[in-house]
Amino acid sequence: MTSVHSVAQKQASLRIGPYPVDPPVVLAPMAGITNLAFRQLCREFGSPTSIYVCEMITARAIVGRDPKTMHMMTFGENEYPRSVQLYGVDPTTMAEAVKIIVSENLADHIDTNYGCPVPKVTRLGGGAALPYKRALFSQIVRAMVHAAEPAGVPVTVKFRIGIDDEHLTYLDAGRIAEAEGAQAVALHARTAAQRYSGQADWSAIARLKEAVGTIPVLGNGDIFSAADAVRMMDETGCDGVVVGRGCLGRPWLFAELQAALRGEALPEPPNLGRVGEVLYRHAALLAELLGEDKAMRDLRKHMAWYLMGFPVGADLRRSFAMVSRLTELEDLVGQLDPTAPFPRDAEGPRGRQGSPGKVALPHGWLDDPQDPSVPHGADVMHSGG
Repeated sequence: MTSVHSVAQKQASLRIGPYPVDPPVVLAPMAGITNLAFRQLCREFGSPTSIYVCEMITARAIVGRDPKTMHMMTFGENEYPRSVQLYGVDPTTMAEAVKIIVSENLADHIDTNYGCPVPKVTRLGGGAALPYKRALFSQIVRAMVHAAEPAGVPVTVKFRIGIDDEHLTYLDAGRIAEAEGAQAVALHARTAAQRYSGQADWSAIARLKEAVGTIPVLGNGDIFSAADAVRMMDETGCDGVVVGRGCLGRPWLFAELQAALRGEALPEPPNLGRVGEVLYRHAALLAELLGEDKAMRDLRKHMAWYLMGFPVGADLRRSFAMVSRLTELEDLVGQLDPTAPFPRDAEGPRGRQGSPGKVALPHGWLDDPQDPSVPHGADVMHSGG
């Protein structure tokens, strides 16, 4: 078995385009979560040379100059590389969006997501359904890379194992992305049919690593602790990890990941007093970004994640979930038991799990994997994957 130290040595060489990624950790884009405030919080715990991706952006909205979408691509003064993930199904629209991003210097790294399993997306041929159409997938990656290359901006691709167990696409998707000039690929080791349920099949990450020889392969799925990240790299040989739901309400996970992947001692987990401080810091950053009213509404969904497993009474939990002012939040934090230790059972799955089910697809979608036609209407969907 590979030691923690040999994993640490391996990760020192990870680069995505011109950017060293040290430690080899990527914050996955999550809709409604990875705005500037949350990314800054994660960066304060982790390394500035890891990658923290903003919320997924729809390419068509960039081309249409949608004000809300353009505001979502807000980065911090010291945030570098600035990383954005695009969603789209049309090579022409994706290329146009990339041209806008690079010509206006809006980001330094562009990822694209073909992992979304949400029925309203796959039903139209988008998200995790699209890599089944090998020719179209190839055209999209090629168009993005061609548009980004003159500015030296790397393009990377994230996808799932496939639609379901009978329609696996990840090895072809990896080889196509590599051939078309992508600088790295990331695999969420579940099928679309699994959604977020069950266990991720890390052995698929190992098979992808064997199939893709010249660019980094990153693994995603079921990283809820630093030990999980080390084990994934050990078992699969992947070059880095992508962390999504595991850091919900736990931005300090990035400090733990950094220590583990560098072969250092892990920091002590935070007690409830420290968690309260982090929660308030998150609120203050959100207020700076969105204004206090919107910030408090946005923060409410994070409360259960921050307080998960801690001895907090039902009434106090309810008050946190309904908080509307920073001063009110400060008072509620003061009512927490600051000495309560971090509950180890809080390290498990968090966020949406869902249940497995048949993937909604357009009529006849599985008939021809080489069909290059663009799915109608799928490029307007907004969702995470």
